[in-house]
Amino acid sequence: MATKLREQSRRGRLVERHWDARREALGGRGARRGFTYHAYVPQGIADDDFLLGSHVAAGAANAEKACRDLNEDPPTLVNLEALARQLLRAESVASSRIEGLVLSHRRLAKAAFSDDARDLTAQGVLGNIAALERAVALAGDVEELTREHLLDVHRVLFAGTRDEHLGGLLRQEQNWIGGAASNPRNAEFIPPPHELVSGLLDDLCAFCNREDVPAAIQAAIAHVQFETIHPFLDGNGRVGRALILAIFRRRGMAPRYLPPVSLALAGEADRYVAGLTSWRNGDEEDWYMVFVDAVHRAATGARAFAGDVVELQSRWAEQAGNPRRNSGPLRLIELLPSQPIINVKTAAQLLGGTEERARQAVLRLERARVLRQTAVGRRNRAWECVGLFDLLDRFERQLGSAARTPRPTR
Repeated sequence: MATKLREQSRRGRLVERHWDARREALGGRGARRGFTYHAYVPQGIADDDFLLGSHVAAGAANAEKACRDLNEDPPTLVNLEALARQLLRAESVASSRIEGLVLSHRRLAKAAFSDDARDLTAQGVLGNIAALERAVALAGDVEELTREHLLDVHRVLFAGTRDEHLGGLLRQEQNWIGGAASNPRNAEFIPPPHELVSGLLDDLCAFCNREDVPAAIQAAIAHVQFETIHPFLDGNGRVGRALILAIFRRRGMAPRYLPPVSLALAGEADRYVAGLTSWRNGDEEDWYMVFVDAVHRAATGARAFAGDVVELQSRWAEQAGNPRRNSGPLRLIELLPSQPIINVKTAAQLLGGTEERARQAVLRLERARVLRQTAVGRRNRAWECVGLFDLLDRFERQLGSAARTPRPTR
């Protein structure tokens, strides 16, 4: 369905452009002819005022409270790093899935463990994890976000992939969403002309550095503005959703645990896209409510998931005979959610001891059916923790869309 945009709204305007005839274009005669099209140019937001209705303000406050509850009072985990890492991975898998990169958490973990460059989908999602980590780190380290920081996140996204040449480069041509690959004649949405992109990104970054807008609403506005600018030839959605988490971290909304907002948005993909269009037409409140609802569901869902991980670790400890404190098996149980596939070498690195000590811990957990051997490459003897991938699959089905979630894999 083509996106219907008003010719002029409080949020932007349509500008007429000409598409030159191209003899080399694939398709019929129509694909080679020139034509007039309309690109959407958003208004600047750096100094704009944003008036919120009472129900939007209440929704934003509830979303921010859910994030604070997740961060300030999470279920007790001996190793809190495990929760943070798995939430970031869930966010990356969901954000990548929106862009058509679909894979299970088990496949992702195997690719990360073996560094298998042949699995291009997994490498793309691993690149997204690195980009998310970079965006969040920048938000905590730099005084102000700039265009160069966004380019850096984009560069990290594509590092080491077949599209590495695109990383960190603003587009120098018109792009579009939907329709044919050859031209924007029947596109669903046409972003602003490329010569306006740099200025619009600088304006967006100035807005991201403000402190006078509620954090959840600031993230909502920054995301929709970024997606509207669509500054890159590829990777816009993933960088745009990384910007959400960067603002959460920068504004102190999620200092430790980042809710997987992309997972909630992916679960209502049609509402997500409709909300972006509503914003561009000047119906801001519709988009605000889509966004704050997603943040609230992501944060509360993440807290429930954290409780499930704690229960799983407790079962592992019971199965292993309740190992004594600071023992290798118990410490490995504490660390497994952050490293769900291990070998003896990685176990030794996690435990900070010898490989022989790590081997004994791994074998004890294998006998207790906490770990089971899995095939990762031809020679690499490895183990995966039992139950965590099923837990992640269930988390995605509950928070996201079951239709978009890969079936559990063995």
